[in-house]
Amino acid sequence: MEMAVVCEGLEFPEGPVAMADGSVIVVEVKGRRLTRVLPDGRKEVLAETGGGPNGAAVGPDGAIWIANNGGAFFYAEAYQGGNIQRFDPKTGELSTVYEACDGVRLIAPNDLVFDRQGGLWFTDHGRPTEDARLYGALYYASADGSRISRQRRRLLSPNGVGLSPDDKTVYVADTETGRLWALEVTEPGVLTPQERHTPGRLVAGLPGLQSLDSLAVEASGKVCAATIGESGGITVFDPDGTAEFVAAPDLLTTNICFGGADMRDAWLTGSLSGRLYKARWPRPGLKLAFSA
Repeated sequence: MEMAVVCEGLEFPEGPVAMADGSVIVVEVKGRRLTRVLPDGRKEVLAETGGGPNGAAVGPDGAIWIANNGGAFFYAEAYQGGNIQRFDPKTGELSTVYEACDGVRLIAPNDLVFDRQGGLWFTDHGRPTEDARLYGALYYASADGSRISRQRRRLLSPNGVGLSPDDKTVYVADTETGRLWALEVTEPGVLTPQERHTPGRLVAGLPGLQSLDSLAVEASGKVCAATIGESGGITVFDPDGTAEFVAAPDLLTTNICFGGADMRDAWLTGSLSGRLYKARWPRPGLKLAFSA
């Protein structure tokens, strides 16, 4: 698949969001900022987020919501915990909406997606310590800042998160295990009870030294998960577990999003090279619940 370089010089880009005007908003994890990439490749800094912005999504209020890992990966010496931020493109205001659940500080929020009801699913990746690893989790929160709940706990390293076309399944990609999980939604913001030690139904796991990063869902329901390790690219999982691999130019391909009139324009973040790539995808991506 041919992939064109749209922009270079980004500091560990992630969380691409395709905008209606043809621009793409990305977070720069190492740069600690929210950036708009214009169609001609020019960059415009929207906000200095601090910490480590890891994922972004448009909310029901038209704002850009950010999963911020708090600097857990690049700025561990200044790490104090992660949070969920909100950037208002009309006013330029950046605010922190969530930084704890039930009195416990969030560790390293990583990726996020809104459902049709305007609720926010987000992963907390957890983080390694000198002698162990702090578990991650999956959360659901309201967009008015009033409610947050931990829907899955004791996850090893949850990263990408997405919803099936009918909003009845939450997909979570785990980095360290290279596994894609499907979690059943019983009602908005509520999952079926967790059984044993598994978070849900195992869709598939990758062989060899491969890890999964962030993801996007196609209109057909296929899950496109960024894959790093032996080679960089996108693994496209069918819900039945079958998969195909699409190679990308960057060994650290970390995310993909869809846009354009037919939803077949795909933008991929190359975090090793600091590039944003664009390609024509063979199938349309799923239109997200909210866009701008």
